[in-house]
Amino acid sequence: MANGSSSAMKIIGIVLAVVGVGLAFWGYRLSGSIGSQLTHALTGADSDQVMRFYIGGAASFVVGVFLLFK
Repeated sequence: MANGSSSAMKIIGIVLAVVGVGLAFWGYRLSGSIGSQLTHALTGADSDQVMRFYIGGAASFVVGVFLLFK
């Protein structure tokens, strides 16, 4: 029973890590959009949407790696 649960957690960890990388990459691509560049030029900071993708991607990646190596 414990081995099945462990392998399920490893699969979930892999999925979360991949999703995290995907979200971070999506945020990076979104930061190159015209609206985001305009926001960055006016405020000096990335848009809220880009930051949500970065933070969500990083959190998902960290949790995924933790589950993978737990």
